[in-house]
Amino acid sequence: MILWTPSEERVAGTAMERFRVWVFEGDVGDLHRWSVDNAAEFWGAVWDFFGVVGERGERLSQVDGPELYQKRFLPDAKLNVAQNLLGEPSEDLAIIYRSEDGESVELTRAQLHDMVGRTQQLLVDCGVGPGDRVAAWMPNCPETVAIMLATAGLGAVFSSASPDFGPSGVLDRFGQIEPTVLFWCGDYPYNGRRHDCAGRIAEIVKGLSGLRRDVRVEPGWLDGYGAGYGGEPTPVAFRAMPFDHPWYVLYSSGTTGVPKCIVHRSGGLLLKHLVEQQLHCDVKPGDRVFYFTTTGWMMWNWLVSALASDATLVLYDGAPGWPDMNRVYDLADETKMTLLGTSAKFIDACARAGISPIATHDLGSVRTITSTGSPLVAESFDWVYENVKADVHLASISGGTDLCGCLVGGDPTSPVRRGEIQAPALGLDIDVCDDAGESLSAGVEGELVCRNAFVSMPVGFWNDPDGSAYRAAYFEQIDGVWRHGDYVSRTSSGGFVISGRSDTTLNPGGVRIGTAEIYRHVDTMDEIIESIAVGQQWDGDTRVVLFVRMADGVELDNELRERIRQRIREAASPRHVPSVIAAVGDIPRTRSGKMTEAAVRAVVEGKPVKNTNALANPEALEHFKNHPDLVR
Repeated sequence: MILWTPSEERVAGTAMERFRVWVFEGDVGDLHRWSVDNAAEFWGAVWDFFGVVGERGERLSQVDGPELYQKRFLPDAKLNVAQNLLGEPSEDLAIIYRSEDGESVELTRAQLHDMVGRTQQLLVDCGVGPGDRVAAWMPNCPETVAIMLATAGLGAVFSSASPDFGPSGVLDRFGQIEPTVLFWCGDYPYNGRRHDCAGRIAEIVKGLSGLRRDVRVEPGWLDGYGAGYGGEPTPVAFRAMPFDHPWYVLYSSGTTGVPKCIVHRSGGLLLKHLVEQQLHCDVKPGDRVFYFTTTGWMMWNWLVSALASDATLVLYDGAPGWPDMNRVYDLADETKMTLLGTSAKFIDACARAGISPIATHDLGSVRTITSTGSPLVAESFDWVYENVKADVHLASISGGTDLCGCLVGGDPTSPVRRGEIQAPALGLDIDVCDDAGESLSAGVEGELVCRNAFVSMPVGFWNDPDGSAYRAAYFEQIDGVWRHGDYVSRTSSGGFVISGRSDTTLNPGGVRIGTAEIYRHVDTMDEIIESIAVGQQWDGDTRVVLFVRMADGVELDNELRERIRQRIREAASPRHVPSVIAAVGDIPRTRSGKMTEAAVRAVVEGKPVKNTNALANPEALEHFKNHPDLVR
């Protein structure tokens, strides 16, 4: 069912259409096939089309061996990513910042240049140079953006964690990469109160070997560095670095062990983000781009790259539902947001809250809404078009920290169909296959894979000198492809439906089931706030166990259990019906808001959860330990 179709005028004005005409004669579907069959030419054309600042070099690719990860793109290119993001000093707005407690800042490109230059001088005084690591335990604010750009300008490597991470969670991450300088904040606002960080910093600093300086970011933190806003701007240094030089270290969620430190390359990530934002999301110069994110989620890195598209960043620090679920829509009207980025969880929460922004807000500037973090179910598509805006490109997108980008996402030149992700990402040969690597037909669920090399494949993992952990993570489960770990099916229209993580799919009677197929039917019931399903080993097989968090005043009785089972049986299939339905007071989530089925399954099976510091609410695991409904 088609929910939205772009007008011919709108299609003609997209960067996707201009790029298609520039490189290729054919429709967008043909463009994707061309971008895959001619990947090296495609990424070279992306560099040229977007006017990347640097030296591209003549060679488009280099093959060092037969494996996907042994192919590199633009091997002779040199650039500085900070230079490409900052652009020239001007009076154009670079950042609009709002915090939950009312703080408001707007920075021009010229002011951001000055802040970056002064931050950079601080780093130089600390001896920071190419390859050194700079870490930020900071909120989503302009200072964090400036610290990242100053770091990248020097050729150093940036890594961040949000201030809601406790000391052990921070040390699990930064302790592995041993930063030279650590930036941190004294406190931050969330859900109507300020949360202290200063009382925790001593433990973090003590645990970071090799740290030369920690810097508290507060008013006056840059006094003494550069001329400041009252004098001449402080110049920014841009060191030209190789295309594959590290830019970021990001981290896996780490709920089953210490987080993996994923090293991302400068040039590849810049090109990937340019493609995703301008071609797939239709970001234009002068647009105002927002994503609700913390600095501990890869969507923060994605968001900041919008500076390279001459867009203005809209940063928000605080809870998206404080004081009520209209806060993000208030912000959209106030800042004239053009891209509103959020998560499926937030959209579901808005629907549950009963709000209807279409009746209370203008939202005239919003052209694109993106959703990620978990599958966006069909009913949530309906809610957006009925309750937020009818004429909007709703792009459900999916990828991850592993590539700091998308494998599948939006297409502003094509219709949006109910419950579907629209298209594969340009330059990526996306397929759905079985465990042997054989392609599956439309409608058949299997593993989401990429069959070709792409520019934002990680350089590797930190402290993985022989690359064995990197290869095991993506390339050894199914030979010859990048296996992403999502359970997915392709639609007849060429879109995708993601059913959940393939490593947490349920397998009763040997039939694989995606958990999202259960949630979409249970979580829409008025009696249920949310649910989580896991497989439990039982009598030589696997049984499906469904935990539900009840609405206020509702009791889970046998009558409601039977209604839940009947709903799942009729809407999905008999094999989706859980053997056990149990009530819990809370459900554990990672700090980026994703439910962690792996952690719940470990608790249910009596196994330890190795890194509870990766959870935003680790105390929720107690609800699942020795649950009376699971006693044999």
